[in-house]
Amino acid sequence: MIKAICIDDEVHCLDTLALLLKEYCPQVQVIGQCRSAKKGLEVIESTKPDLVFLDIEMPGMNGFDMLEQFVEIPFAIIFITSYDQYAIKAIRFSALDYLLKPIDPKELIVAVQKVEARKSLPAAAQFDMLLKQINHKRSDFVKIAIPTAEGFELIPADEVIRCQANDNYTFIFIKNRSRVTACRTLKEMEELLEPFSFFIRVHHSWIVNLNEVIRYVRGEGGYLVMSDDSMVNVSRSRKESLLKFF
Repeated sequence: MIKAICIDDEVHCLDTLALLLKEYCPQVQVIGQCRSAKKGLEVIESTKPDLVFLDIEMPGMNGFDMLEQFVEIPFAIIFITSYDQYAIKAIRFSALDYLLKPIDPKELIVAVQKVEARKSLPAAAQFDMLLKQINHKRSDFVKIAIPTAEGFELIPADEVIRCQANDNYTFIFIKNRSRVTACRTLKEMEELLEPFSFFIRVHHSWIVNLNEVIRYVRGEGGYLVMSDDSMVNVSRSRKESLLKFF
């Protein structure tokens, strides 16, 4: 059983989340509901939850401000937010999980399953990365956090050569290294890499770093030869957008 508390300043959001968890995630036991981050700190201290559902936008002290009160964060977190493009990108870059309001039951189930499958709590470096991005409003992200079965890896974005879909996982091929298996779909990786203009989806199974392309070979869709001597197929539907980059 996963002991969880929910922190949100809106009562109907707390009630809705509790009902969804009861119906779709019975393995989660809600042991506390808090309408402010300040109260959340008190309940976390007294109940020691395994998981915290944390609303980002709250008056007084928001979710990110609350996290800064901890030296170490001894629980898993699933952020709850209305659409905030910058905050969502920062959360993705930190390899943390979030749900958009109104919460989709299917997405809730997946988020909880990720918490269950994780072998360790999120590392302090992930939260450090998140808070630095939020506090400084950085748009010049240099590294990305890649979630793996063991935890996560921080990888400079420009060292990624290509990404290959593998069902619900993605193989990431990195310069001078063997591949890393990310616990993310290729679609999720595409969203994560969106701020970097040198990445492009060229096939339903491939994303490439344009700086690592050696040459393009024509064909129905054609294919790319990459700096690691690999060949990446280009789909007909994506050929035109690829050639525009060149």
